[in-house]
Amino acid sequence: MSFLELNKVTKIYPNGTKAVHETSMNVENGEFMVFVGPSGCGKSTLLRMIAGLEDITEGNINLDGILINKVDPSERDVAMVFQNYALYPHMNVYNNLAYGLKNRGISKEDIEKKVNEAAKLLQISEYLQRKPSMLSGGQRQRVAMGRAIVRSPKIFLFDEPLSNLDAKLRIQMRLEIKKLQQKVGVTSIFVTHDQVEAMTLADRLAVINNGLIEQLGTPIEIYNNPKSMFVAGFIGSPQMNFLEGELKNKTLTSEGFEINNVTSDFNGPVILGIRPEHMSQTDKGLINLSVDLVEQLGSDNLIYGEIKNKKDFCFRCPGSQIIKKGSKLSLNINDNNYYVFDKSNGNRVN
Repeated sequence: MSFLELNKVTKIYPNGTKAVHETSMNVENGEFMVFVGPSGCGKSTLLRMIAGLEDITEGNINLDGILINKVDPSERDVAMVFQNYALYPHMNVYNNLAYGLKNRGISKEDIEKKVNEAAKLLQISEYLQRKPSMLSGGQRQRVAMGRAIVRSPKIFLFDEPLSNLDAKLRIQMRLEIKKLQQKVGVTSIFVTHDQVEAMTLADRLAVINNGLIEQLGTPIEIYNNPKSMFVAGFIGSPQMNFLEGELKNKTLTSEGFEINNVTSDFNGPVILGIRPEHMSQTDKGLINLSVDLVEQLGSDNLIYGEIKNKKDFCFRCPGSQIIKKGSKLSLNINDNNYYVFDKSNGNRVN
């Protein structure tokens, strides 16, 4: 039996909106699971049902072998970290960390021990007497995490906790969260719309779209083998290039070039997917790119341009390659690293 089990969990709001569709999945003890998807896809609703903050319309949720559908949130032994920190502004950091323990009747000595251990782990010991208004965004987020840690819960739930931080701090905090989870070993579920965050944090990730899990797997499995056009376009930065085409008798025709011996028996209109990093320059390639824009990122360059009728086609190359606007590039796809999707439903066919 898995540590957390969701069996056909569904959420329908009174107005008839179906936010989550018969979702089934297992999360193992100590695993770091990430729910990723665009805004409004149902990922936070699913998290809140696990926490008990949203009622379940249909289905069951089992935590550590116990059915928790009707269990009060305070009795589920889960700890949630929110986007807005949710700290008490009139209390100092120590009392923010200790508040929940006091309400549970924990002894003063145990509270002091737990708070000091969490503060040391999160490197906020020197801020224990400060109020939240005297802290930076990153320090406040550490306090919010510390409040979850002191409870020693069965599971951590993170609801987009890094969204309010600047880009540099987000990178720093996601590294700290990953290290912390590995050190503490508590089962964790993290919700984000940021696919880079999802890829770097997750042991496994669930890509969610319109209330459905489109694909569940390790980050590298999903990156290398997306099952649908949605997953392929959502995971990977910059986004995969998509070109319209026709597949017939294993030959794919698209935007002035052909790919032969496609490993698929599908025939009909398709969408060809090529990641920017899965191409290289050659003398006589399949794809002829007219360069419109060059983004120099240091280690890499992102080259944007036009191929026949498709604009904003992206090619990633090493930063050492000097490419100028107006250049004409000839590109080949590396090692048949391309994806073919049924145009009618977006499902992968190769």
